[in-house]
Amino acid sequence: MPHRPDNPDQDAQWRTAGERIQNLLDASAAGGVVARERAEQLVREVTDLYGAGLERMMTIALAAAPQLADAFASDDLIASLLLVHGLHPHAVERRVEGALDSVRPYLGSHGGDVHLLGVDGDVVRLRFDGSCKSCPSSSVTLELAVEDAVRAAAPEISSIEVVAANAEPSAAVIPADSLMSRVRTPPNGHAWHPVPDLADLAAGEVGGFAVAGTTVLACRLGDRLFAYRDRCGACGESMAGAALHRRMGSGADDAVLRCPRCHAHFDVVRAGACVDGNGSAGTHLKPVPLLERDGVLSMAIAAAVAS
Repeated sequence: MPHRPDNPDQDAQWRTAGERIQNLLDASAAGGVVARERAEQLVREVTDLYGAGLERMMTIALAAAPQLADAFASDDLIASLLLVHGLHPHAVERRVEGALDSVRPYLGSHGGDVHLLGVDGDVVRLRFDGSCKSCPSSSVTLELAVEDAVRAAAPEISSIEVVAANAEPSAAVIPADSLMSRVRTPPNGHAWHPVPDLADLAAGEVGGFAVAGTTVLACRLGDRLFAYRDRCGACGESMAGAALHRRMGSGADDAVLRCPRCHAHFDVVRAGACVDGNGSAGTHLKPVPLLERDGVLSMAIAAAVAS
């Protein structure tokens, strides 16, 4: 389990250090090309100096106590610095697998899963199973959940290749330039927004939440949370007032959301697919990525939608 900082505010400050450094470098350009080059050289010299010191510290520490490798890797700040300098104690496969483990709760909440098929050089090969391989939210799942986690755990990866369940490669490949250009900007213009209030939803409860100017419908089924855009996939109206219903013969962990206007039923667990047999095949609610990030429940909302 990742180490939680004693001072979250201080930890958040260091998480944005890279952006502040980049802003200072950009500002130095006002002094001309030479000033910009000198500022970049200064950053490189300082980074290399601390990197060399960090490498020696790691060598000494792990020689004396090898078990410290896991402790270092579980601390987000330390791990990120080790990644910058190529000193992370865990192999890329282990880091990618750990990243996938962190998003499996979200994938599982929509009836899907992801498996690591292998790492070939700087390319990660994945396979989606369950609803994720066919539901219309698969691209969002890949871009916002899986890519976000893999990129953070293994920045040396240049691309992610998605292989179909029948083991035939698909065309869904995230190219290197697309992947690495999103270090600061989330994919597809999305941004993560903390939604800690969702944790207060009781089992069987449905609630509406305004997140970054977007209305989201969230519900809890047992110990699992689900989130969807507040728009019925059948009639296009708001789902305000929707309630969870148990389907005949279904288990305790299975339920549907019923639109209070057109009375369409949507499978909460399986990506919000409409379960009515009236020609509504392929109709879905639109899932909203919901993950625990740094110990806080967060949603990914598209900037265009939020505006």
